Amino acid sequence: MAAQKPSTPKGTRDFSPDEMMRRNFIFDTIRSVFKKYGYQPIETPAMENLETLMGKYGDEGDKLIFKIRSNKNLRDKLNDDKKKALDEIYDYWLPQNSDKALRYDLTVPFARFVVQHQNKLTFPFKRYQIQPVWRADNPQLGRYREFYQCDADVIGSKSLINEAELVQMVDEVFTKFETPVTIRISNRKVIAGIAEVAGVPDRMVDVAVTLDKYDKIGDKIFEDFRKQDFSEESIESLRMIVDVANECVEKHKEGDSNFGFTRLRQLFSDCTIGLKGVDEVEQVFKYLKLDNEVKNPLNNSELTFSLILARGLNYYTGAIFEVTSDVATLKSSICGGGRYDDLTGIFGLPNVSGVGISFGIDRIFDVLNEVGYPEDVTAKEGTRVLFANFGGEDEKYSLKLLKQVRDAGIAAEIYLDPVKMGKQFKYADDKKIPFVAIVGENERAYNNVTLKNMSTGEQVTVSFADLLEKIK
Repeated sequence: MAAQKPSTPKGTRDFSPDEMMRRNFIFDTIRSVFKKYGYQPIETPAMENLETLMGKYGDEGDKLIFKIRSNKNLRDKLNDDKKKALDEIYDYWLPQNSDKALRYDLTVPFARFVVQHQNKLTFPFKRYQIQPVWRADNPQLGRYREFYQCDADVIGSKSLINEAELVQMVDEVFTKFETPVTIRISNRKVIAGIAEVAGVPDRMVDVAVTLDKYDKIGDKIFEDFRKQDFSEESIESLRMIVDVANECVEKHKEGDSNFGFTRLRQLFSDCTIGLKGVDEVEQVFKYLKLDNEVKNPLNNSELTFSLILARGLNYYTGAIFEVTSDVATLKSSICGGGRYDDLTGIFGLPNVSGVGISFGIDRIFDVLNEVGYPEDVTAKEGTRVLFANFGGEDEKYSLKLLKQVRDAGIAAEIYLDPVKMGKQFKYADDKKIPFVAIVGENERAYNNVTLKNMSTGEQVTVSFADLLEKIK
């Protein structure tokens, strides 16, 4: 029988030690910012009950949920009322008899967690979560079937200070990455206002999903509206709104950040919900721009109000965020989020508002691999010094020094076999270990160490104290 060719499932990937050190740098950077703003860690299971996930992501999102096949015919064990309830939720009962699924995102499981553990939590509850999620998507550049999300959410508060702090957190993270980004902010109430102005208030979701495609397909969205049986009058209204949106973006680039709010108030003059959305976005800008003399209140990010930013998730009710890189080839969102007013209500805890953001680790990883990291992560995180191994008494002495180096908090190792030095140096080169410590009979006699710098080739003989200082 021929040997099986090893491979990973489509849409997944392995990570080498160097890649994991870079990924851990990303994780640690984001985690440090989350903690700085008072967020606490939680974890939830990789799989959730199917009914927890279904119906929360829109029709397109529901199709991407990885369902787990059960080895039991679950439906046959249900009474008629429960069968009917399940059929209403899923439209049909899956032939695989699925009752569980891999989580699609971290937000819905978080809402379930809050309701289930509400008596143990302090509200407003600020949590962060760093775990993988799975989607049955078509893999392509920046899109995977298994990928990590780093989420920060605060639940139990309607204050728009939360939205302002989330923007600051995004800016701080990408400032640490030395990667400029654009943060676009909109509001689902603005989208509802657009639907009302266009004369289709009952089709807000269709309007949101289609407008959200504008950055990818441009004016072709109007043909999409026609295919969805929107009237020509409504389509012309939507075209006018897109023109207003583009005008607002241009004025913002010219430095007039107030133009958009003024123009939209004119557009929504008779639309209460649209005006409410504009007011909320403007208040977030005000919280961020406490000093009116500062044109851009952020360090390394451009903040813009995007009228047609919608994002497809059904549970958003207020602010919506989307972050894209200004310098990478990948133009897809690398971070996003929004406000949800009643996500916990579906689990029995109504009227609890939350807002959060999600960093797409795998896309950020791809971006930083392209544009560069702010420091040599592998050199910082990897082994700092390799002790050469000559065997015998030299090996014993080196092991003693090795323990002291590790006790000082420095990553160190010893070559495991007393082989030729060329092989040991090659090992250090291959692992990008910056120093090799050489201990032979002369070094033992004088309690010294010969230290070789692998990048310059320089060798110096130093005391143990100086050794620690040089390799830190």
